[in-house]
Amino acid sequence: MASLAWQHTASRMQQFYRLTKPRVVSLIVFTAIIGMFLSVPGVVPLNTLIFGTLGIALVAGAAAAANCLIEQKMDAVMARTRGRPLPKGEVSSPETLFFLAVIGGAGLFMLHQWVNPLTMWLTLVTFVGYAIIYTVILKPLTPQNIVIGGASGAMPPVLGWTAATGEISADALLLFLIIFAWTPPHFWSLALYRKLEYSKIGMPMLPVTHGDKFTRLHVLLYTVILCAVTLMPYATKMSGLIYVISAVILDAVFLYYAVKIYLDYSEQLARKTFRYSIFYLTALFTVLLVDHYVLF
Repeated sequence: MASLAWQHTASRMQQFYRLTKPRVVSLIVFTAIIGMFLSVPGVVPLNTLIFGTLGIALVAGAAAAANCLIEQKMDAVMARTRGRPLPKGEVSSPETLFFLAVIGGAGLFMLHQWVNPLTMWLTLVTFVGYAIIYTVILKPLTPQNIVIGGASGAMPPVLGWTAATGEISADALLLFLIIFAWTPPHFWSLALYRKLEYSKIGMPMLPVTHGDKFTRLHVLLYTVILCAVTLMPYATKMSGLIYVISAVILDAVFLYYAVKIYLDYSEQLARKTFRYSIFYLTALFTVLLVDHYVLF
């Protein structure tokens, strides 16, 4: 009997955990941590690292849960999302609302009490930007939703930076700009091969409203912009040769995929591009960190 009760509790905890979109949040937290380390010449204070990471992760998870709550009817229609806990009835809307309020409130409290108020307020603005401005307003209204709404997704390294320093610098905004430029080719690669699903729910994603060729061109154009932006840390002396050499290699591969998508599109290629874009951002921020601590 106790074993069954434990299994039920563990299953419920798993469903709530899934509401936070852990794979997405893990990339958010990763870039925030990199932002912390890049902001200081030495090691980030342990207190800041622990509570900054936890606070940002909890609020990011709350934003993801809010997105699931708001879009549950659309999620039930799309093959990619119909297995989420809300469409399957594994958790209820009131439970989700309570859950996101608790973890979001806990995250903001940690940031205010044990990090600094600036990081708390910026994290709150990021939550509102994603959960309300992007999900509720921009997503159903304009095919440029991912461009405008991408500002909230680009904030994590800035949050990490302010957590460690208590201020925003030009270098922090440069990290923001990298993710801001990365978001359109990353997301539109996914939207290209999920076009029919977005069309089914009436979501005005770029491939639905403007067609494949227009979207493929914009994937290429934004990738070119991204390649230029990623060279800026070297130009501003934020980073050295380790970073710029690695960035050029990573950019070349991304640009190759973008050109191929434009000239010789296939769903398989779009999937590969989407997967590579995740690896790309992870690798780019990793070499930024390595370059920061290694003289070359």
